[in-house]
Amino acid sequence: MAVASQFYTPEPTKEDYSAFGLSADDYTEEETTVDVWPDAWAAFNVFRSASTQWRVSMGGVTGLDYNVMPWLMKLYGIEDEATALNDIRVMERAALNVIHKGA
Repeated sequence: MAVASQFYTPEPTKEDYSAFGLSADDYTEEETTVDVWPDAWAAFNVFRSASTQWRVSMGGVTGLDYNVMPWLMKLYGIEDEATALNDIRVMERAALNVIHKGA
């Protein structure tokens, strides 16, 4: 299953493309999507549902608010919460790396 790669990264502008002599037409949908492995799909749905639950401090985004995780895991019928939380933490770290890139 594919989800837009711009989950935490805005799409490039025309200026971004033109700086390299490119245009948006130079990229296919396959090049701008990522696949989610079936065994991580449930955890990904929880992660995506928590997209408005980021903790923010004076230094910017610090991580997800884990207080909502039990409710979301129940909502998505997650039985192995420990594995799902570990999967979510991997996604959270990758998102934080993108969010703080260049910071």
